[in-house]
Amino acid sequence: MSRRFTVTSLSPVAHQGPSSPGSHLEPDPHGCRGEDAKGDGNPKESSPFINSTDSEKGKEYDGKNMALFEEEMDTSPMVSSLLSGLANYTNLPQGSREHEEAENNEGGKKKPVQAPRMGTFMGVYLPCLQNIFGVILFLRLTWVVGIAGIMESFCMVFICCSCTMLTAISMSAIATNGVVPAGGSYYMISRSLGPEFGGAVGLCFYLGTTFAGAMYILGTIEILLAYIFPAMAIFKAEDASGEAAALLNNMRVYGTCVLTCMATVVFVGVKYVNKFALVFLGCVILSILAIYAGVIKSAFDPPNFPICLLGNRTLSRHGFDICAKLAWEGNETVTTRLWGLFCSSRFLNATCDEYFTLNNVTEIQGIPGAASGLIKENLWSSYLTKGVIVEKQGMPSIPLPEATPLNMDQPYVFSDMTSYFTLLVGIYFPSVTGIMAGSNRSGDLRDAQKSIPTGTILAIATTSAVYISSVVLFGACIEGVVLRDKFGEAVNGNLVVGTLAWPSPWVIVIGSFFSTCGAGLQSLTGAPRLLQAISRDGIVPFLRVFGHGKANGEPTWALLLTACICEIGILIASLDEVAPILSMFFLMCYMFVNLACAVQTLLRTPNWRPRFRYYHWTLSFLGMSLCLALMFICSWYYALVAMLIAGLIYKYIEYRGAEKEWGDGIRGLSLSAARYALLRLEEGPPHTKNWRPQLLVLVRVDQDQNVVHPQLLSLTSQLKAGKGLTIVGSVLEGTFLDNHPQAQRAEESIRRLMEAEKVKGFCQVVISSNLRDGVSHLIQSGGLGGLQHNTVLVGWPRNWRQKEDHQTWRNFIELVRETTAGHLALLVTKNVSMFPGNPERFSEGSIDVWWIVHDGGMLMLLPFLLKHHKVWRKCKMRIFTVAQMDDNSIQMKKDLTTFLYHLRITAEVEVVEMHESDISAYTYEKTLVMEQRSQILKQMHLTKNEREREIQSITDESRGSIRRKNPANTRLRLNVPEESAGDSEEKPEEEVQLIHDQSAPSFPSSSPSPGEEPEGEAAPEKVHLTWTKDKVVAEKNKGPSPVSSEGIKDFFSMKPNQSNVRRMHTAVRLNEAIVKKSQDAKLVLLNMPGPPRNRKGDENYMEFLEVLTEHLDRVMLVRGGGREVITIYS
Repeated sequence: MSRRFTVTSLSPVAHQGPSSPGSHLEPDPHGCRGEDAKGDGNPKESSPFINSTDSEKGKEYDGKNMALFEEEMDTSPMVSSLLSGLANYTNLPQGSREHEEAENNEGGKKKPVQAPRMGTFMGVYLPCLQNIFGVILFLRLTWVVGIAGIMESFCMVFICCSCTMLTAISMSAIATNGVVPAGGSYYMISRSLGPEFGGAVGLCFYLGTTFAGAMYILGTIEILLAYIFPAMAIFKAEDASGEAAALLNNMRVYGTCVLTCMATVVFVGVKYVNKFALVFLGCVILSILAIYAGVIKSAFDPPNFPICLLGNRTLSRHGFDICAKLAWEGNETVTTRLWGLFCSSRFLNATCDEYFTLNNVTEIQGIPGAASGLIKENLWSSYLTKGVIVEKQGMPSIPLPEATPLNMDQPYVFSDMTSYFTLLVGIYFPSVTGIMAGSNRSGDLRDAQKSIPTGTILAIATTSAVYISSVVLFGACIEGVVLRDKFGEAVNGNLVVGTLAWPSPWVIVIGSFFSTCGAGLQSLTGAPRLLQAISRDGIVPFLRVFGHGKANGEPTWALLLTACICEIGILIASLDEVAPILSMFFLMCYMFVNLACAVQTLLRTPNWRPRFRYYHWTLSFLGMSLCLALMFICSWYYALVAMLIAGLIYKYIEYRGAEKEWGDGIRGLSLSAARYALLRLEEGPPHTKNWRPQLLVLVRVDQDQNVVHPQLLSLTSQLKAGKGLTIVGSVLEGTFLDNHPQAQRAEESIRRLMEAEKVKGFCQVVISSNLRDGVSHLIQSGGLGGLQHNTVLVGWPRNWRQKEDHQTWRNFIELVRETTAGHLALLVTKNVSMFPGNPERFSEGSIDVWWIVHDGGMLMLLPFLLKHHKVWRKCKMRIFTVAQMDDNSIQMKKDLTTFLYHLRITAEVEVVEMHESDISAYTYEKTLVMEQRSQILKQMHLTKNEREREIQSITDESRGSIRRKNPANTRLRLNVPEESAGDSEEKPEEEVQLIHDQSAPSFPSSSPSPGEEPEGEAAPEKVHLTWTKDKVVAEKNKGPSPVSSEGIKDFFSMKPNQSNVRRMHTAVRLNEAIVKKSQDAKLVLLNMPGPPRNRKGDENYMEFLEVLTEHLDRVMLVRGGGREVITIYS
C-alpha cells in the first residue's frame, strides 16, 4: 500500500489508524511534541532512533510517522507548528499607540491586543500628507516663487520632489523585503546597512525630526505674532532697523513657552495628540482647498488687495491708509499720512524726501488673477540682497544718485536677507520631507508590505502635484512685489498666500496655525520614540539611559533631551536659518536609504526578495547622488558638519558600540570586496616594496586552554607597524569529536588575549592526532588565497632536552625545514618570557643586528618595524657584520653604510673581524660530549631517571680519562638544574658540559644562561651535581643497567666528527663576539643557520643553536624566506 506524504497526512491528528484509536496531540510550549492522553496500551518502540528518558515521565511521542526525527524535535520543530506560529504572527505597534493602550489598561484587567486594522489610506496616505504639507507651504512658498521666478522654482520643486520620490521607491523595496517592525526608517537602515550606519543615520534622522519640531514651533509663533495677534509682541522696535532683532527675541520667548507647553502635553497624554491628528490634517486639507478655490475665483473675480508704489518702490501699508500724497477734503487739498512719513511736516511747504518728491504714487492690484497674463512677468528670478527695497520692474521711476543712502525708517518693503538659489533650496526642502510617516506606522498597518509603497508614493505624487501647480498658480495670480514681500507688509500685513484664498484669508491663517501646531506636536511625539528605539538597541552605549521611561514605556528622558535640542533651534529663532539644518539631516537619512537599496540590489543577497518590483539599483544610485548634491547645494558647510557628526557617531559605534549581527548589506559588501581583493591578490606575488610580514604566530596552550607565553602576542603587536595579516594558531592533540569544546575555549582565550594585546587578526585552533602534523597543517592551510602568511613566529623549545620521547626538538627542526620548503620566513624568539610587554618602555639601549649571511633583508626590516612601536622607539639600531681573513673590513663598513643610506634606515655600523684560530680543546670536548650524549640516548630506551643515572656514570668515567690527560687544570661540571614549573620559567633541563680551563673563555663558566639558577664556582678536580628529589629516589632504587660496561667504553673510544667540530667552533666563536659586543643590548637579531641535510645530526643542530645564543637575554633568530623583502628603489 503506497502512501502519499503530505503535511496533512503526516500529522498525528489527521492520521489516526486502527492501531492507535485514542491517541491525540496536545501542544507543548515548543509546539512540536504530543502527549498521549489515553494511550493504546502498547509499549514504546525499542528503536535506536527513539530515546526514552526518565524526565519524560510517561510522555510518548505519538507521531509515529516522524519517529525518525524525534531526537531533533527539541531544536527543529515540526513544519506544521512552524507554519502555525508564522501565520499567527502579529506585529504589535510600538510608539504612541502602544503607550496609549498601556495608559488605558493601568489599574484594570489587561485587554487583549487587537490586530492592526489600518489600511493604506488611513495608515499611510493621510499621515504622509500631514507630514509633507507644512509650514513652508504657507509661509515661504510664495516668497520662493517671487524671488526665484516660476522657472527656477519649478526646477527646485521638481528636483526636491524627484529626490523624495526616488527615496520612496528605495524605501518601498526595503519595506517590502520582509516584515518591518515598528521603527520605520531607523529599523530599515540599521538592518540593511548595519549598526554603525544605522546608529549614525538614525541619530541624524532623530536630530532632523527634533529640529523640524523647532521649525514648526517657530512657524507657529510667526503666524501668531505677525498675522493673528501682532499686539502680543513683548519686544518693540524703536526704529525700523531694530525690527528684525525685536522679532527674533519675541520668537525666542514665545517659542520657549510653546515648546514647554507642547512637551508637557506629550508627557501627560500622548493619546490626545493622536486623537487630534485628524483635526490638524483637516486644517491642512481645508487650507489647500481654499487656495485652489481662490485661484479659480480670481480668474473671473479677483480679490481686492491694492498695493501702493512710490515710483517703482513698494510701500508698507503699516503707517498710512490712503495711497496718495494729497487728498481732497471738501474743496481743500490736504496732505495724507503718507506725506507725513516722507516729509518734515504735514504742510505743503515742508521739506520732503527727494525720491518722494520726484516720483508719483501709484496703486495697483496685488492679486490681478489667473487671467491677467501676469505669469510672463513672474517667469524669471529677481534675487535680492539684504536691505534693498522690493521694486516692481517696468514701472516708471526717477532714480536717485547711487551714493544716496537709504533711510530704513521710511515705509518701504525691504528685503530682510540676501537670497540666492541654493539658499532657497535649503529653505524649501523641508516642505517635501515627511515621507517616512507611513513606514514609521508600520506596526499599525493591516498589510504593511502593500500599504507602505502604495500610500507613500501616492502621497508624494499628490504633494508634488500640489507644489508644482502652486508654483505656477502663485506666479500667475499674485503680483511679483507681493510675492517677494515675505511678511505681507504691502497687503496690510496679511499672509500672502491668504490673500489668494477664498472665502477669507483667515481660513489660511487659522488652518496654517493649527497645522503647524499639530506638526510640532507630532515631531515632539515621534523624535523621543526614535531615540528610545536607538537606545534600546544598545548600539550607542552612552544613550542607554534614554531607553528608560515611565511604567507604560513613555520615553521620559528621551523627551527631555528632545526638548533641550529643540530649544537650540528655537534660540536660533529664524525659520530661514533652521530649515537648512534639518534639510541636512533629512537628506543624509534619505541618502542612506537609497544606498541601502542599491547595495542590497547589487550584492544580490539571497534574502533580498522585495515584493515591490518597480525598483532598480540605478534609481537608488540616482536618488543617493541627488541627495548628496542637494546637501551641498543647500549649504556646503552645514553638509560637512552633518557628515562629520554622522562620521563621528559611526566611528564611536564601531569602536565602543555593542556587537550586532543583523545580516546587513555592509557585511555582504565587505564579503564581496574581500572576495574581489583576494582574487586580485592571486594574480601574482607582491612586489618587494609591498612586502610586509604576514605573521603566523604559533602559540601553546595549557590544560586550561590559556596561552602559555602571552609575550609572543605582545611581540606580534609590536611588529605590526607593518600592518598586514596576523594569524594566531595553536594545535591540540586528540580527535575533533572529543576535543571540539576545548578548541572553542582555546580560541576564545586566544581572542581575548589578542584583544588585550591589540593584535588585529584571526585565530585558528587545529585538532590533530599529533603536534607535528597539526603544525604542518597550520603552515600549509593558514590564510586564504593570496592573503596567506609569509612569516612564521614561534618560541624556542626551551626544554627540548627534557622530553622523554625527544619529539619536541624533532618537531621544531621539522618546522624549520617546512618553512624553508614553503619559502616562508621564520622568526624564533629565545627567552620569550623576558621580552617586554606593550605597557613597558625602553628609555635607552640598542637593537643589535648580526648580519652574517644575506637573508633578503629581513634583519634590516624587523628592527625598523619594531622601532615604530612605543616600546622600542627610543632604542638605537646597530648592525654588526663579520669579516673573514681575506675581507677588507674598512671597505665593508663603507659599503654597508652606503647600503643603509639608500635603504633610508638609520643605524650604527660595525664590522667584526673573525680571525682564523685553532680549534680549542673546549670546542673538542663540547662536541665530544654532545655526540656521546646523542649516541647514548639513541641506543638506550630508558626512563628519565635511568637516563640521568647513566649520564652520571658516563660522566664519572669520562672525568677520569680527562684527568689522566691533563690532571692539573681540569674540572668537570655536571649541571642538571631543576626549576619550578611555570608559564614564564624554564622547566628542568639536563646539561652535560665538559669545560677546559686553558682554552675556555671566562664568561661561559661564570655567567649562566638566562632563566637558569646560577651555580657556584666549582673547585678544581671536583664534580658539582645538582640533585633533585626524583634523582635521589632513582639512585636508591637503581636497578641493573641495561647497557654493559663494554658498550659504555665504546662510546668513550669514539672521536668527534670533524664537521661537528667545525660547526661547534663557529658557534663558540660567534657567541664570544656577540656576547662581547651585545651583551647589554635590549634585543639581538641574528641569522638562524639551517638544519643539516642529513637527519642523523638533528639533535646536534639544537646544541649548535644553544651554544650560539648562550648568555644573551633576548634573542630573535631570523631565517629568510628566500626572497628580497626590502629595496633601495622608490
